[in-house]
Amino acid sequence: MSKLLFIIAPKNYQDTEYEDPKKVLTKKGHEVITTSTTAIATGALGGVTHTDLLINEAKPEDYDAIVFIGGGGCQLYFESPTAHRLAQAFYDANKITAAICAAPIILAKAGLLTNKKSTCYSGGADQLKQLQANYTGKSVEKDGHIITANGPSSAKKFGKVIAKNL
Repeated sequence: MSKLLFIIAPKNYQDTEYEDPKKVLTKKGHEVITTSTTAIATGALGGVTHTDLLINEAKPEDYDAIVFIGGGGCQLYFESPTAHRLAQAFYDANKITAAICAAPIILAKAGLLTNKKSTCYSGGADQLKQLQANYTGKSVEKDGHIITANGPSSAKKFGKVIAKNL
């Protein structure tokens, strides 16, 4: 089965957007490795996650997909060269490059959503459009090997779409 790299913020990642896709994927036999900038991350809803490795230790060749989790804390990665480099490496290798809620802005700022159908939380729609993404407003959107979703209510569906495309 596949091995996925989940990237969460050290503080205020969106718990549901992390937990629901992870459950869907692990139930289907896939392995989820969680990374952040710290060894322990805290969710906006109070969840505590012990990460498997630090983001600067992640090697794209070790994984089949990358998933950026949203929540207010993910803004830390909007201008992160490390996050952009990882996203670009997965994209260039034709591996699933996914993001949910505010996290699609990371992909857009890395230059990966130009002229691509994508979605995000409604408050980020204008930013995606300014970064030349084709914002659709759908709950989950797939364009090539890029998968984006709009938030917690779509988290399970997001996980299912990723699983289907592995």
